Amino acid sequence: MKIILPILFIFILSSSALKANDSPDLLTLYKELHAYPELSFKEEKTSKKLADIMKILGFEVTENFGGYGVVALLKNGEGKTVMLRADMDGLPVKELTGASYASKAKSFNQVGDEVFTMHACGHDIHMTSLMGTVINLMKRKDEWRGNLVILFQPAEEVGSGARNIIKAGIFEKFPRPDFNLALHVSADLPAGKVGYVPGWAMANVDSLDITVKGRGGHGAYPHTTKDPIVMASQLINSLQTIVSREIAPIEAAVVTVGSIHGGTKHNVIPNEVRLQLTLRSYTDEVRNQTISTIRRMARGLAEANGLPKDLYPEITLKDEYTPALFNNLELTEKLRISFENVLGKDNVLKLSPVMGGEDFGMYGRVEPLIPSVLFWLGAVNNKVYDKSLRDNISLPSLHSALFLPDPEPTISTGVKAMTAAVLDLYKN
Repeated sequence: MKIILPILFIFILSSSALKANDSPDLLTLYKELHAYPELSFKEEKTSKKLADIMKILGFEVTENFGGYGVVALLKNGEGKTVMLRADMDGLPVKELTGASYASKAKSFNQVGDEVFTMHACGHDIHMTSLMGTVINLMKRKDEWRGNLVILFQPAEEVGSGARNIIKAGIFEKFPRPDFNLALHVSADLPAGKVGYVPGWAMANVDSLDITVKGRGGHGAYPHTTKDPIVMASQLINSLQTIVSREIAPIEAAVVTVGSIHGGTKHNVIPNEVRLQLTLRSYTDEVRNQTISTIRRMARGLAEANGLPKDLYPEITLKDEYTPALFNNLELTEKLRISFENVLGKDNVLKLSPVMGGEDFGMYGRVEPLIPSVLFWLGAVNNKVYDKSLRDNISLPSLHSALFLPDPEPTISTGVKAMTAAVLDLYKN
């Protein structure tokens, strides 16, 4: 990974350069981060780069916090404490954008396979926008008083990063925030705009594995078997009724079977079939109801097919549960006003909740509750966005190998919006 610290240091010292939120130096940082992504739990070089910059800026820096997390603290007199968070990890995706700074990086995943790696979810934008915000706040230190906590978080993509940061004592070892803020790029909004969602904004995310067991045998003699492929098919169809018939119509939930594996040959009935599910919800009540209904349906399937108890389906709920993100209503309204003041009303949009997941929500669930908000940052080139509307062309989504933010206006808008929000929170 190339080093750009001297360039950034010159940028920091230059008062004229500090006037430009979309400084070429921030763009250089973005392209460096984009070109050299690292997978979850492997953000060693990324975190070191960011930690070194924060030290140059005069922050008290703690490295390797909750993994490769970086916590940087600046005390600027008596006042409120604001925590700003950006995630650092990339995804196991082979980039196909064709950009001059496209990632060609490879890394070893958690099972030891070498895979291409890409910032396909905009974490490079998140880190760069946060760094630009920090530089702005340093430049304007005389306009605010209080503590600024900067968190560069690892392992968001696997749902473990925030949990590890909290377990490591982020709220005990550093000043406890009065507010938590973060942003996330949007693959559906044009650059220059931001979006906000009051209340539930992103979903609970559960991963659930089901092993449907049976008694295998010859495909020509199915009557001598207990066919797990047929039973798995029955279960998959039954699962589709959970949202439509078990969950109240005014509630939101998703049950998706994303993977099914079973069998090895045309004429062999296997002993088991493995299913992998993703579950989405907002409230804990709907989450628990969905999980308990799946268990009930699986047990009923076994009983209906006359299976002994030792062949009942095995259900495993993965521990990578990501809780739903709730944007504090009062804080969201404050941010809306700040955004409109700096960006203009036409560039600040109220958006609908989505069923994606974001572990930033964990920081707002720790008792006593800390008001938290994550807002959306438009990242699509305006000409590309207009063409997609005109020609009814789908835009590359987050996690797509083709997703490429328009960096300069995206970063500039993110820095402006976050800086304005933070300054207003300190003043008020």
